[in-house]
Amino acid sequence: MMKVRLNEMERQIKILPGTPDDDNREYLPEAIKGSDIVVNENGNNSQPYPKRLQEFHGIMGNETEDEWYEYVPESYDPEKKTPLVLSMHGGLMTGWGQAIYTSWTMIAERDNIIVVFPNAHSRRLWTVEATDVERKVDAELPVDIRQNLADKIEDNPDVKMVLALLDYLKGKYNIDEERIFMQGMSNGNMFTSMFARYYGNLITAASCAGGGTPNPRLFMEDGQLKNAGGPVGMWTSIPETNGCPPWCEFDDPTIYKYTRVYWNEVNKCHQDPEISIIGEDAFAFYKGDKVDNVFFEIKNRDHGQTLDEAALVWDYYFSGLRRKADGTIVDEGPRFSRNGDRFGVAVTDGCKTAWFENHKVEMKAPAVKWQKLKYHGLNGGQKVKGEYICVPVSFIAKVFDASYRYEEDGTVAYMYLEDGRTLQFARGSIGCVIGNDFRCMYCEALHREGELCISLEWFARFIMGVCATKYDDVLYVTDHHAELGTNMADLIRNLLHNEKEEIVL
Repeated sequence: MMKVRLNEMERQIKILPGTPDDDNREYLPEAIKGSDIVVNENGNNSQPYPKRLQEFHGIMGNETEDEWYEYVPESYDPEKKTPLVLSMHGGLMTGWGQAIYTSWTMIAERDNIIVVFPNAHSRRLWTVEATDVERKVDAELPVDIRQNLADKIEDNPDVKMVLALLDYLKGKYNIDEERIFMQGMSNGNMFTSMFARYYGNLITAASCAGGGTPNPRLFMEDGQLKNAGGPVGMWTSIPETNGCPPWCEFDDPTIYKYTRVYWNEVNKCHQDPEISIIGEDAFAFYKGDKVDNVFFEIKNRDHGQTLDEAALVWDYYFSGLRRKADGTIVDEGPRFSRNGDRFGVAVTDGCKTAWFENHKVEMKAPAVKWQKLKYHGLNGGQKVKGEYICVPVSFIAKVFDASYRYEEDGTVAYMYLEDGRTLQFARGSIGCVIGNDFRCMYCEALHREGELCISLEWFARFIMGVCATKYDDVLYVTDHHAELGTNMADLIRNLLHNEKEEIVL
């Protein structure tokens, strides 16, 4: 579980009550601006308009006026260097919209951070780098929802604006130039990723929510990385059910993996990650030679960002990072430690490799996804009444510090638990003898490669009283509530099958 590094200077976070507007289905209800109205949709909850959020206008790197919103915490001291976060809104949204749909202003008050929410320079859409793919897609879209595209990074009006805005903010406030961060959602994610690839040397770390970056923007035709900014810390957030429109590039599930692979390569993260799943939040923490990366999935959430995402990004990641004058990025210790689950077990169908204590271990027989079938009385047909992941008794004994013995060529197994219980299993039987009691498991015991295999999820839940969560053919067991999602299941599956994550050009 996470360890918290307490900061004596922290101010208490307080959630303010709002007036719900549950009947409102506008994309960004303008009535929210300056009011206490809150809107909630699948967890993408707004907060009342922050009183300290100030609107500004000015010429920032372009010939026409730009708009941005500054949040300066009450505790700001111009005599002290203060971290800066630039938070970039989603497509067709605004800076103030990004402010109310994130927790950045609350974290700013608690930890004394200046947060700035710029508006995109035009059409409420950030300008991103053009590719042949994007031009083809845009040609088929209505004019009002086509992307803003630029062929050259130096001609990008939003890049010009952000560079000028950074200089302006450094002159206006006592900004800690070793602690400048950027976070973006959806279209703002696309801009943040692009800015990090070209101007990553100007920031310490970035966080991209609600999507990924397609191939043509990541790699040259010869497979070389497209990168001019060098190493920069990267947090990638993926909602499990992204739910984008059909034309949207984020609908391709491989994009999430490609984005992770790209930043792991840039930051030299070549070790297996540590994995932690806490409720709906799933983390893969990668250690890097240059800087660490974080991959984050939110179970049962669609396209966007959750209200607590800014808090998670800051607490687990941004709060500990600093870019020194020589360009190196050091981690001084985030508010929450980035550790995998103290007790976490993962297995996947057909694989002898399992995940235990945050590294790979070998079982004596592969995991088996087994179906519990009903066929009596169905005139030759059958119904699947459940699917379960069965693993060797010997592995379960290792995980739960039990001893065991086999009889009759491994078709009978006894397990002896630390609490004194004795369990007995037998090939082909759904039954388990517990002491001198008899109970049914989820499915019958299997005999594979000389090993007796039983349902790990049944053993975890019924015998040990811990959490077992499954997605497709991947099962994760831990000692606290957890919900495995599709993207983390894919990451674990690749990990256990020793499949090197790489991008197909």
